[in-house]
Amino acid sequence: MNRIKIITGCLVLSISVFQGNAQQKLKLQYDKPSTNWNEALPIGNGRLGAMVFGNPQKEELQLNEETVWAGEPGNNVPKNVYSNIEEIRKLLFAGKNKEAQDLANTTFPRQAPADLNYGMPYQTVGSLWIEFPGHESFTDYKRDLDIEKAVSSVSYKANGITYKREVFASFADDVILVKLTADKKKSISFSLSATTPQAIHNFKAKDNKLFFEGTTASVDNKIGKVKFIGEAACTLQGGKLTATADKLTVKDADEVIIRIAIATNFKNYKDLSANPSEKNAATLVKASKKTYAKSFQDHVIAYQKYFNRVSLYLGDSPQSNKTTDVRIKEFATSYDPQLVALYFQFGRYLLISSSQPGNQPANLQGIWNHKLSPPWDSKYTVNINTEMNYWPAEITNLSEMHQPLFSMLKDLAVTGKESASEMYHARGWNLHHNTDLWRMTGVVDGGFYGLWPMGGAWLTQHLWQHYLYTGDKAFLKEYYPVLKGAAQFYLDVLQEEPEHKWLVMAPSMSPENTYEKSVGVSAGTTMDNQLVFDIFNNIVNASKILETDKPFADSVAVAIKRLPPMQIGKMSQLQEWLHDWDKPNDHHRHISHLYGLFPSGQISPFKTPQLVEAAKNTLISRGDVSTGWSMGWKVNWWARLLDGNRAFKLIKDQLSPAPTESKGQQGGTYPNLLDAHPPFQIDGNFGCTAGITEMLLQSYDGAIYLLPALPDDFKNGKATGLKARGGFEVAIEWENGKLKKLIVKSALGGNCRLRLASDVILVGDIKLEEAKGENSNVFYKVEQIKTPLISEKAALKGYQSPETKLYDFETEAGKTYSFEVD
Repeated sequence: MNRIKIITGCLVLSISVFQGNAQQKLKLQYDKPSTNWNEALPIGNGRLGAMVFGNPQKEELQLNEETVWAGEPGNNVPKNVYSNIEEIRKLLFAGKNKEAQDLANTTFPRQAPADLNYGMPYQTVGSLWIEFPGHESFTDYKRDLDIEKAVSSVSYKANGITYKREVFASFADDVILVKLTADKKKSISFSLSATTPQAIHNFKAKDNKLFFEGTTASVDNKIGKVKFIGEAACTLQGGKLTATADKLTVKDADEVIIRIAIATNFKNYKDLSANPSEKNAATLVKASKKTYAKSFQDHVIAYQKYFNRVSLYLGDSPQSNKTTDVRIKEFATSYDPQLVALYFQFGRYLLISSSQPGNQPANLQGIWNHKLSPPWDSKYTVNINTEMNYWPAEITNLSEMHQPLFSMLKDLAVTGKESASEMYHARGWNLHHNTDLWRMTGVVDGGFYGLWPMGGAWLTQHLWQHYLYTGDKAFLKEYYPVLKGAAQFYLDVLQEEPEHKWLVMAPSMSPENTYEKSVGVSAGTTMDNQLVFDIFNNIVNASKILETDKPFADSVAVAIKRLPPMQIGKMSQLQEWLHDWDKPNDHHRHISHLYGLFPSGQISPFKTPQLVEAAKNTLISRGDVSTGWSMGWKVNWWARLLDGNRAFKLIKDQLSPAPTESKGQQGGTYPNLLDAHPPFQIDGNFGCTAGITEMLLQSYDGAIYLLPALPDDFKNGKATGLKARGGFEVAIEWENGKLKKLIVKSALGGNCRLRLASDVILVGDIKLEEAKGENSNVFYKVEQIKTPLISEKAALKGYQSPETKLYDFETEAGKTYSFEVD
């Protein structure tokens, strides 16, 4: 038996036992310049982003600013479609599925009608070019991205002189800074220019500044009206600076600092009255008052406030000394646990760098995009991708990074009233499977892909999860109207299906999949039922916590009882649709009906073993290799199925070189560690970071489950700073696959229930009791689902969950509890 002694004390002192090798060198490193965008390195401060290419002769900084989108304010809600939606419902309930899809396609055509649009693309600002004459030949080349300090560096030797560049997007000063140095005085000479693919643009140089400005594109029925201005200001030590029409030239300097500011006229989704020139001027004046050393120090402090909360050690090997691109190529055949830890922390780095409080949420590419028409417009795709971006936010101790998503939800709760009212004659608000900077809520990409009115149901889960992790009652009160508006919509639009009299969504779909040839529109899909179950329970619980709105909550509670149960079909699979229509050879990337397994918690190995077995059968049938984001989701599903080795196998699949093709269904990882759909989408990075966390800690099923899905390859390790529901912060150390040390800090107090392997016994100063009944901690309430319906043709073999024990101990807010092996 393993015996663990429990003591109380200060978190700082307790976590000191985890120091040492708990955090390794966290750098992406290379020995050659990038040759394309997928090899360049991303930096960002939430608002500004850049891809750093690192070419000695001609450096490119490809630039982004989060509000540079095509188009102008305005929604995309079609008029006079309610009668057709009603007819589609009738056709579905009459079993005329093909006719229903045909009408959906006619009502919502694949290409946007002349008087409408299907959302605007996120666009690039352009690039800054720093050209160094005479640097064509070089040696001793090194390039890296230090994600502990959020800075990219390049060094090389040319003409016997060692040159170094540092580039970072300051979290403290809201500018991008470039520092150019050499180990010999009067050696820095270069020209600075700009380019942009934007049709409307202008470049000019004056004094020590290069100005680059433009206006975004017009798309469909919208005129491009976002105006951006960038300024690059040079500060020299020694040397001479000259300005020509559209270029700055530096000659014989000892050191140069370039400060880059970018601003737009965007104020909010309906207002373009901001003055970018004034914003840039104020930003540069403030930033220029600091020395580079002070700017860098302030940047690192601001960044590490978030990043240093979590450490992860999974072991090490000689592979960690190799360049990152080589490590990715060799990962499938080499022992390289540190690459997994780096990949985990890289996901946290990307979220911090693309989603800061007060800014826009991370889009399909975070904030990094070099095109005017990027894949899927780099919008917010909310039938999985936007949600996946934020899966790591709470569990990896980055709760503040969630705020931009919450802010967008407030906007959508306003614009979404138009689609709810006009399209569905319903109260509340909704959106479909996409939105953009302008907070559009109508159908996008036609009746096959876009007739999915569930975006609000899924996005608002993040509000509830934030409350469960933080216990912030003021936050819950502030966002209660957003939750209520979403619930109102579904309460109004649910339809009684004729066979069982269940309340279902119709029309809708199981995202992007089909059950008949070219037919996806349907009624009562499993995912829809799961989403409505969650949002209805969330509003009932929120109403009770806030002691408000009881009549509305009561009406929702009545509707919950009429939702369909989950069903297990003839292939022993979790049914995707209301009827047993699943196909035996379906390898579709979307497995939306497993939402109930993750990120929801309706399916549990300990409470719903039949559904767990059915979900596992579905997952096996669909296969492993798929798009990057799909494999990221699968890591989380296998972790919830408590199969750490299979989850790790998916990480191996993801950490394999991405295909050179720019499209397809086989994902992977680019040399810069960014996820490939392909092409690049950032969601897979975030999905895998969340999945690695789920392998180490889960708190969705009434208890904090430690090491629930530890793979054999993670035999020894340490993690600090992970978060569990109810305001608990957890640090763990394990040896030979068994828990060795544990620290729990309680922010809110209340009962802490631990689920541990059955051979671990907890003894110590605090009286621990074997848990009985439901967890008394309100943040660990588990909603009861209906008994699943099982096909007579199903052949379930039985699912055996691992042997574990549950223990309770009462905590006080602000106290830390340390557990050691006796």
